[in-house]
Amino acid sequence: MIRSIKVRLEPNNKQRTKLFGSAGVARWAYNWTLEQQENNDKSGGKFIKDGDLRKKLTALKQNDPNYQWLYDYSNNITKQAIKDACKAYKDFFKGKTKKPRFKSKKRSKPSFYQDTEKIKFSDTHMYIEKVGWVRLSERGKIPTNTKYYNPRITFDGVHWYVSVGYDVPKPSVALNSHTLGIDVGIKDLAVCSDGRVFPNINRTKEIKKLEKRLRRLQRKCSRKYEMNKIQEKGGAVRYVKTRNIAKLERKMQKIQIRLEHKRMDYENQVVNELVRTKPSRIVMEHLNIRGMMKNRHLSKAIQQQRLYTLKQKIKHKCEWFGIEFVEADRWYPSTKMCHSCGYIQPKIKLSDRVFRCEHCGMEMDRDWNASINLSTYPA
Repeated sequence: MIRSIKVRLEPNNKQRTKLFGSAGVARWAYNWTLEQQENNDKSGGKFIKDGDLRKKLTALKQNDPNYQWLYDYSNNITKQAIKDACKAYKDFFKGKTKKPRFKSKKRSKPSFYQDTEKIKFSDTHMYIEKVGWVRLSERGKIPTNTKYYNPRITFDGVHWYVSVGYDVPKPSVALNSHTLGIDVGIKDLAVCSDGRVFPNINRTKEIKKLEKRLRRLQRKCSRKYEMNKIQEKGGAVRYVKTRNIAKLERKMQKIQIRLEHKRMDYENQVVNELVRTKPSRIVMEHLNIRGMMKNRHLSKAIQQQRLYTLKQKIKHKCEWFGIEFVEADRWYPSTKMCHSCGYIQPKIKLSDRVFRCEHCGMEMDRDWNASINLSTYPA
């Protein structure tokens, strides 16, 4: 079974410059591929295979002096970027995804691919082609002398990271006959049928303090932009970005990354606690996240909960331990149904936090009642 891991890199100044250059080459190759595909599509041609585009780029490098700078970087970067762009274009025509867009230097996340045959790891360093041995921030985290899958080097705005997959034996775990129902929401991240409740981390004092600091920096940065506003002759407005504004934006970026890491770490802790009891089956409700995000009063809270990411992590853990993962039907009335007598309430408001059955008079927390109903979801 393939397991993935992500470790932070500690490059020096020369290596950092080379990493940014490699990410720029990957972005350029991706945009060049999209341009070739779109021009070909407008002229009525068929889809161009990635192998043909790679041959075309190789010919340009050999014959055109304007493309000689590509020899300073690994050819696997452009090869994989072309593959990624062709796959995105193919998925768009199949109706799986939206139309791929050109990557921007300002808004796109810098990343590039490293060849699996040329990548090397030691306990403390990683070898990147055309960059050299880059120090890892964690010692002995990535195993050596094994087969690696899809290594990617990414930049999150502050630090560089390497993510790579490798083969590990699948663990054999003895499971019990228990079925665990999980009800996710905004008030609490997850409420389990066995009574465990995992609170919303965004309501903690630490997260609120970081968000307050972020809002203050955002207001300060906005005021500085307004102070540097220039009215041009044609009526257009231009904003001058000073070094102080760049410092503020970097501070904001650090806080945003810190918030993301804290939420991610909490998600991992919750997922580990959920599967620690080794149930034979885990049932979750199917939420319409896209529809819920249309509610302007709850959209921010739903976005911060990262419910889809939580579901994907639970699903991956279930596959790892051999636990059956079931996603209940979207119209299954887990919230409206009484787990004691099976009566379905005709209507229940979001503000009703206590479930009161009109048939048998049972009263309990609505989320706990929903999780118990999910645990009895038919197979």
